[in-house]
Amino acid sequence: MRRSIFDKDRTLEAVLYILQCMGGQCDMHKIFKTLYFADMLHLSAYGRGVTNDRYIAMKFGPVPSMTDDIFKAVRGDSFFSDCADDLREVIRFRNRYMVESCRKPDMDALSESDVECLDRAIAKTRDLCFADLTRLSHGVAWQNTSTDREMSVKDILREAGDEEGYVEYVASKLSIEGAAL
Repeated sequence: MRRSIFDKDRTLEAVLYILQCMGGQCDMHKIFKTLYFADMLHLSAYGRGVTNDRYIAMKFGPVPSMTDDIFKAVRGDSFFSDCADDLREVIRFRNRYMVESCRKPDMDALSESDVECLDRAIAKTRDLCFADLTRLSHGVAWQNTSTDREMSVKDILREAGDEEGYVEYVASKLSIEGAAL
């Protein structure tokens, strides 16, 4: 199933917003889980994700694939690290896993619904430790996916508690939107 195109700019602003709400720095694991829950909430309520990223089922929970690629490039762990200067103006790493913001988020890049879902996801994840975040993110979508494989949008919506008719509708909508691009 094709999905809407990943929105790099909105994703970077969402990461900056999460970092701002978490005191300017946060570990990758917490950022990834916060994005996952924000995307799940937004997908369920509004029929699109905040980031439109693809989530991969990894050992410690869902990982947003494109966001992870951005982080690897900034950290220097990617073939594209030499091309990441513009990204390094947005975020930097204190160590291998701790991310810091280099500027405040551009709130014009985030819709009211994006911020609403990010706020709800931040409230859900802010005070949780690594192990609790991992357990919380091992829901039905993660459980139904083989390790290192893309998680199904349908399963993410089912995990959010959506009815099957809505699950099919959103999946079909995303497929059509992705095919039109």
